[in-house]
Amino acid sequence: MKKTNLSKKLFIVLFLFIISLCLASCKGAKKAQVDPIDDNYRVMYQIFVGSFSDSNDDGIGDLRGVINRLDYLNNGNINSNDSLGIQGIWLSPIFFSPTYHKYDARDYYAIDPYFGDMNDLQELIDEAHKRNVIIILDLVLNHTSNQHEWFKKFIKAHQNGDTNDKYYNYYTYYKKGEWPSGVGVSQISGTDEYYECSFTSSMPELNYDNPEVKAEMLNVAKYYLDMGIDGFRFDAVKYIYFGDTKKNVAFWKEYMTELKKIKEDIYCVGEDWSGDPEVIQYYEALNCFNFTMSQSEGVTALAAKGGNVNNFTNYVENFIKEIKKKNSDAMLNSFISNHDMDRAAGYLLVSMTYNMHMAANLNILQSGSPFIYYGEEVGMKGSRGSANTDANRRLAMLWGDGDTVEDPEGTTYLAKNQTNGTVKDQQENDSSLLNYYKKLIKIRNNNPEIARGDYKALNIPNTYVGGFTATYNGSTVCVIHNTTDEEVTIKLSQITSFNFSKINDYIGQGNAKLNGDELTIGPFTSCVLK
Repeated sequence: MKKTNLSKKLFIVLFLFIISLCLASCKGAKKAQVDPIDDNYRVMYQIFVGSFSDSNDDGIGDLRGVINRLDYLNNGNINSNDSLGIQGIWLSPIFFSPTYHKYDARDYYAIDPYFGDMNDLQELIDEAHKRNVIIILDLVLNHTSNQHEWFKKFIKAHQNGDTNDKYYNYYTYYKKGEWPSGVGVSQISGTDEYYECSFTSSMPELNYDNPEVKAEMLNVAKYYLDMGIDGFRFDAVKYIYFGDTKKNVAFWKEYMTELKKIKEDIYCVGEDWSGDPEVIQYYEALNCFNFTMSQSEGVTALAAKGGNVNNFTNYVENFIKEIKKKNSDAMLNSFISNHDMDRAAGYLLVSMTYNMHMAANLNILQSGSPFIYYGEEVGMKGSRGSANTDANRRLAMLWGDGDTVEDPEGTTYLAKNQTNGTVKDQQENDSSLLNYYKKLIKIRNNNPEIARGDYKALNIPNTYVGGFTATYNGSTVCVIHNTTDEEVTIKLSQITSFNFSKINDYIGQGNAKLNGDELTIGPFTSCVLK
């Protein structure tokens, strides 16, 4: 009888212990809710690694610095007000390279020692994935550094006239005067041959008519995918075969087919600065950045500065239609500025006109997967200016907390021109641009239709106010932007057949009210209707 009572007591104690563990686990889960997004419709964040955050006091940003700042970008809690809330990171090139920008790899299988090593990259991948944040690498396929061992062997083979050497055909070359119009070349010393170099003589172009080169560069991508990298940003996609769009598209279709065999849900985006008609051709193979929407005269900035938002939304609808014709899974990749452009806060004012805020609304409350350039969320400035150097566009992140990261070599942009404060300043200011971005990304996440839904522009007459509807899984939302300085009232039944009964959220300098089918939206404000 005593033994039975003891067994019962032990059972009760064990049962209560298990219940307490479950309750503690549930309580903990509420504190750290991981973003449930399981597709590629993510808000991405571009990091120019050498300028982002310095972990070892050498003045150069590094991978450990990115790891240290992950909680700033996404702390793993979707309800947190302490995190920006991005869902993906694009790292500028990190491979061993002789330049500060690393767009000329000397070795694709080595991390530049200034940035760290493979262990740092692996830790970054693992820590990001814990937060459901993907990592994509900037992969430059079309050219290498002239210090790469492949190129050194290529030069030696040509100087020796050794056509049997494996590396003789690793790079594209021509006899004197035989290269196509517009192609950049440089002479191979001691020969009458010239290698292709569309950017500079220090960046020779690989020869993709050589199957061994294709196989090698596929191995490079596979190496990093096997580490856990989620995809790639491909630099200069039109330079694989300069001036031959058809041949380029065929290459990228073949390359992407092989990558998808390795990782079916791979996230890839290509860079092509050409006009829309050419860029759209590449969508047969992969998504590409939309440059028409970027920079000071892009459709985003023009609308954000009080222009007609209807022009913006009609452009977006038409562009999406065209890329969907090429690939039903095509996705818009919008951005305001990047590492090759003057920073947006230099031509979009943060205060007074709130141009920067409205550009952010147009970019983030948008179909597809938008990108933010590091520091854009705090209104960092930087432009080429008379010095004509891209280093001025890649300045040190303004943390304001003693981070030792410094501006890259060649910088001439004056620190006094930074007028919008640091991350530390803005974290403590509820009305700052940084906290505005946090709220904006939350609104996007709370309305999954915006990113994924069928996009339909709304033509709103007699006003510059514009918007669109997005339908996803049977649910429809309506996004309206007022980039003007006046309150506007719109009769919804005149612009859409959908019956919107509530305002899910609004963001801006004014507010939004729905009275029946009449929407009143304040100046410099966007709202989401359900």
